[in-house]
Order: sequence, then structure tokens, then C-alpha cells
Amino acid sequence: MTQPCYGADIVVDSLVNLNVPYVFGIPGAKIDRVFETLTYSKNPKKPKLIITRHEQNAAFMAAAVGRITGNPGVVLTTSGPGAANLATGLVTANAEGDPVVAISGQVQRADLVRLTHQSMHNVELFAPITKYAAEIQDPSNISEIIANAFRKAQFGKQGASFVSIPQDIVDSIVTSHVIKPLQTPKLGPASHEDLTYLVRRIKEAKLPVLLLGMRASSPEVTTAIRQLLAVTELPVVETFQGAGIISHEQESNFFGRVGLFRNQPGDMLLKKSDLVISIGYDAVEYEPRNWNAERDAQIMVIDDIPVEIDHNYQPEIELIGNIEQTLTVLNPLLRGYKVAPQANKYLMQLQEKLQKRDVPPQMNDKYSHPLAIIQSLQKHVTDEMTVTVDVGSHYIWMARHFRCYQPRHLLFSNGMQTLGVALPWAIAAGLLRPKTKIIAVCGDGGFLFSSMELETAVRLKINLVVIIWCDGTYDMVKFQEEMKYHRSAGINFGPVDFVKYAKSFGAKGFRVNNPSELNETLDKAFSQNGPVIVEVPVDYSDNEELGKAMLLDQFY
Repeated sequence: MTQPCYGADIVVDSLVNLNVPYVFGIPGAKIDRVFETLTYSKNPKKPKLIITRHEQNAAFMAAAVGRITGNPGVVLTTSGPGAANLATGLVTANAEGDPVVAISGQVQRADLVRLTHQSMHNVELFAPITKYAAEIQDPSNISEIIANAFRKAQFGKQGASFVSIPQDIVDSIVTSHVIKPLQTPKLGPASHEDLTYLVRRIKEAKLPVLLLGMRASSPEVTTAIRQLLAVTELPVVETFQGAGIISHEQESNFFGRVGLFRNQPGDMLLKKSDLVISIGYDAVEYEPRNWNAERDAQIMVIDDIPVEIDHNYQPEIELIGNIEQTLTVLNPLLRGYKVAPQANKYLMQLQEKLQKRDVPPQMNDKYSHPLAIIQSLQKHVTDEMTVTVDVGSHYIWMARHFRCYQPRHLLFSNGMQTLGVALPWAIAAGLLRPKTKIIAVCGDGGFLFSSMELETAVRLKINLVVIIWCDGTYDMVKFQEEMKYHRSAGINFGPVDFVKYAKSFGAKGFRVNNPSELNETLDKAFSQNGPVIVEVPVDYSDNEELGKAMLLDQFY
């Protein structure tokens, strides 16, 4: 006798056809048949189900899959609070260009207009913070709505999609077929006319610079950029989400990252340049009003989608098409290009400034300086390792000083600056890159936003080192308040013994009792298997100097 095909089977078969490797989430009564199907299906291609400790963190994990692979990660939750808890994760993914598809349970259709248990207007909640939000009202539409949610998340500016499925839809017997696997649409290069014009403008410029953003960080585009830099002398600035595009061999082309700071080498170069060529750059990474406040930059764009125009970002021309192919066509046209001799002296001065600023000062007796932590971390992290960074003062120091040489291996929350992302992102990175060590860099405030997922990391045996910079405050808020009001408020919290905390979850824990132990402690931590926490008391006294370089109007 043929087994009936339920709505839940269509959901799972759709995910199989879309090549989904993992589904993150927490079950509940309105969606439990999908969890049952994922668990007991005999389909060898079914996604692996990862049960988390909070739906928000499940969304973060799915977003990390999206950011690292370029293909939508998937999060699955139940109705009511199970769906509502996704909001922070989805708004973060949507702002920061991480493709995610969230599927949540819903009450039965008959209860949608009643004040019943967990009845909530799911689509109305998520429509403003996603690219696509839909509720399935007919079982025959399950697969097509999921397929369209994936396409919306993946194409154009990547972001979040949300699908709500009433319980009776999941439990319905379905006779319609699942949408078959589809070919990815392919773009060609930008027009020959535009490419010719760009080449002429570059050759006429005294100091052109490449501004590399998040859509330039795919493996294909990164390769094309590196091939272009191998035959030219074009200077380069990265955004935080473009970190790692420039290789070791091309560090002489690299002039730092931009975002959040004033008067950094990268900012100086953008200001000095008479032609900025942005590649895959998105305004959410570093608002144009911050790096082109005077509105006098000459800008040209290479991207696969049209840019969002504003008063400070009005490109002379946009080369829209497949970024990799556009750069590949550009390569022979610029072969042998050298920066004008009069610009070389300025670039050498910026390189010297870039190197000097990374040197840590004299050690404190008890607390480690941020630059000392970064210097030690730099010694322990190899190119294939992934480093995820939470939000806090440590995020500013890491974004400014930590070097990375592979794209999508140094992850920041830049668009939303969301606390708690580092640990969930690190867990997802560990699933995708199981043969390498994963590092999460957190503050003692942000870590506890998602620290319950340490159990998930232990259960999954993720080779993870969590480095917690401890100072007992929400310091990023603290020093901003002190800059504005000459005092701070609402920033103190109580101490936590993170070594005991780690052990309570079955992880290992270490503490750096004084700065001289830093390298030795990290040696021990990196030699362990499974999750490890390292507690590092940090000296943030130089944040005042750091603050003088920040763009204060972002915080007023």
C-alpha cells in the first residue's frame, strides 16, 4: 500500500531539491510533523537537523551558513514565540546580506482570525524585516512558495525570507509534485562600452582605489580580484565584510579596512583618491556619508545589482553584471597598470602607518591590552581557520587590526551590530569547515546573549575556541557615553567565572591571569579538541584614544 504524502513530506523534499545541508531549529506542536519527517526520512540527501537552545541562535546559525556558502541557510521553528524569536536573527541577516529561509509553524487556518493559543499574524510581523514573507494557504502551494522564498533570499541583494505554514497544511495529504531542482540564472559581464570607459578613467586617474565590499567576497570574485591585482598596482581598501579578499602575497596593495573609523589609512586613501571603484560594496557596510562626507568623490561601480543612490553616493557609471566575468574581461585591459609615480610616496606613508598602529604597548601587570590579545591570536590563527566576532569594544579593535587572508573567514555583524552572533556563527562554521579550528571572539556582555549554545557546540563536538574579553561592563556603550556625556550609565554587570561555566557544559575552560600567560594559554586552548573557553581580563584604557578616531555621528 502506498504511504500518503503529507505537507511535511513536501517541505522536506523541497529542501532536498534545494540542496540544503542543515536545518537549525526547535520543534513544537504546530510544526512537529516536519521535525518527525526530517528525523526519520530514509532519503540519504535529507538535511541534517541541528537542534538549538534558542530560535534566535538558530537563525544566526542559518545566517552564517548563508554568509559562508552564498546559499540560503534554513531555520525551522514552531508557532507563536517560536516564530517571534526569529526576528532579531532575520533582521540581522536581511540587513547584512546573508541569505536565510525561515519556516515557522502556524495555528490551523480556522484559528487564524481567533484569539487562540499562539495565534499571531506571522506575515505582518516579518514582512518589514525580510525580502519575502508568505503564509501557505493551500497544501498544493507548499513547494512553490518555498522555492520562491529561496530565490528571493538568494538573488539580488541577498537576505531573509520567511514562510509561515499552518498546522493543518503540514498535516494535509498532498497530491501535487515537488518543484524540481532549478538551474541558477547566469549573468554575463558588464557591457564592453562601460568596461572601455572604466579602463580609460582608471588610466587617466592619478590615484584610483578599489573599495571591496561583501558581494566581492565570493570565492569566484575573490579569485578574479587577486588575478587583477597580480597584473596591476591598484591599491585596495576592504570593508569589514570584505575582509580576507586580499592575499598574503598582495599585502602591498592593501591599505586597511573601513567602517566605523575616522582617519584610518583606508579612509585617508579614499579621501585622497581621485577615482573610487567600488566592487560589490553595499552602503550598509559603511555609509557613504562617512567616507564621502564632502560629496566630492569620483565613484564608479562594479556590481551585480544596481546600487542604492543617496546624496553621498552618486556613481558616475555602474557596471552591472556578473562581477567575476566583468573583472576577468577587465584583467587584460589593465595588465601592466602602475600607479602614478607621484602617488607612490603617499602610499608608502600609509603602509608605514598601517604597520605601526598594530604594535602593542607595554604590558599591564594584570590586564591584557587589546593589541596584545590580537597579536597573540594572529600567531595562533592560520588562514583556513574561521574567526567570528561579536559586537563590543573588542569588535572595533579586531576590525581595525586583525589580519585575515581568506574571504568569509572573518565574520562581523556590521549592518545591525547584533550582540550574541559570534558563538552561533562559530558553530555553523564548524559544521561547514569541520577539519579546521573555529574561533569566536566575544565580550563578557555579548557572550551571555547566546552562551546557552555552548551545549550545542559540545553536543556537536565543534573544534571551537571562544576567547572572552572581560572587563565587567558593556564597554562599547560605556566609552561612547563617556565621550558624549563625560560619564556613563547602565553599563555595569556582575562577574561570571567563565572557566567554571565552560566546565558545567562539558567544555574546557582557561583563564589568563596576567598578560605574560597569554601565549601559553592560547597554546593550550588551541591544542584541545572540542569547545574551549579562554577568559582574558582586558585593559580598555586606550579606548579613549580609539574613540577619537571613530565617526561619532553614528552614535549621536
